[in-house]
Amino acid sequence: MAIILVRAASPGLSAADSISHQGSTLQCSTLLKTKRPAARRWMPCSLLGLHPWEVGRPSPAVYSSLAVNPAGEAVVSSEQKVYDVVLKQAALLKRQLRTPVLDARPQDMDMPRNGLKEAYDRCGEICEEYAKTFYLGTMLMTEERRRAIWAIYVWCRRTDELVDGPNANYITPTALDRWEKRLEDLFTGRPYDMLDAALSDTISRFPIDIQPFRDMIEGMRSDLRKTRYNNFDELYMYCYYVAGTVGLMSVPVMGIAPESKATTESVYSAALALGIANQLTNILRDVGEDARRGRIYLPQDELAQAGLSDEDIFKGVVTNRWRNFMKRQIKRARMFFEEAERGVTELSQASRWPVWASLLLYRQILDEIEANDYNNFTKRAYVGKGKKLLALPVAYGKSLLLPCSLRNGQT
Repeated sequence: MAIILVRAASPGLSAADSISHQGSTLQCSTLLKTKRPAARRWMPCSLLGLHPWEVGRPSPAVYSSLAVNPAGEAVVSSEQKVYDVVLKQAALLKRQLRTPVLDARPQDMDMPRNGLKEAYDRCGEICEEYAKTFYLGTMLMTEERRRAIWAIYVWCRRTDELVDGPNANYITPTALDRWEKRLEDLFTGRPYDMLDAALSDTISRFPIDIQPFRDMIEGMRSDLRKTRYNNFDELYMYCYYVAGTVGLMSVPVMGIAPESKATTESVYSAALALGIANQLTNILRDVGEDARRGRIYLPQDELAQAGLSDEDIFKGVVTNRWRNFMKRQIKRARMFFEEAERGVTELSQASRWPVWASLLLYRQILDEIEANDYNNFTKRAYVGKGKKLLALPVAYGKSLLLPCSLRNGQT
């Protein structure tokens, strides 16, 4: 559920910080060595900002199970496709809880004495360097859970840097294919390096499925071939790939509070919602930066409805049309944050603090966009250090609250 792990910009990274491909392997030298609904149109309900109960959907996770394509044909929406993955992940976790697996850690990993400790420590250093607020929040977690979250963070960061790092121009689909093969190897206990070894060990300790990891790599492939999104249905799937996946990876490690009355599916759905919210926030924050790279991560049909075009984005002039468009986009992102909040409270108490910290900080980015008069062309919405520090005690206080499922039962 700790979705801030990915897609956060990393200003000031040098070329050495990126992951380059050499021969048949991928390396990350710096991370290893240095410390640093209208007819005939697509119209998912979340596009309208509706809550599930407003459209009669029984599940809080899926706002629309069907969409209508331009030809008038009913097709399964991206939200339903992703929810199918959520159901699978939840089933895996429930099965694991019913029948715990004995220690399945690979015994043949070629690691020196204390190698795994060194690997996890390095993951912690990277997490502290690039996501300090989140890192501090993990201090309340048990050592096993804390180290596992660090390992997931590092893999996600390395994957993200493939297409967003300084060497992104040299990354090809073939390189991503090799990275996926490397992922498969570490899932079978054959890590390539110490950082892979940490994740391989984590996977053996928790019921983590490979599917969200594969899907994140698919999101990187999207970045190589796609620079426009016709509608929110397409954008939703992209947000799932690059950020929602992290929530699905993290829930088995974070754990669900024993006293929680929430379903496993609803907790996974909330983790997914936080990922979607964070990525939508990233997109709204980085409109200008992305435009300078020839990318527009905004629904084309909604831009057209607002009287805007790609040319308006490239010009970067804040107009009333732009302000109104942005208000609607921010409203949608906040709706996903609201859904995520309910799920955070259902996590094991020791795991809530970093997730609350991430959620509160990311949501403040939306406030900063508004404070900048919706100028996300030339001004970067940024949460200052003071506000970040203030968020920690607030997040800690929220982490102590009873799960929503219990509070609702008491009313």
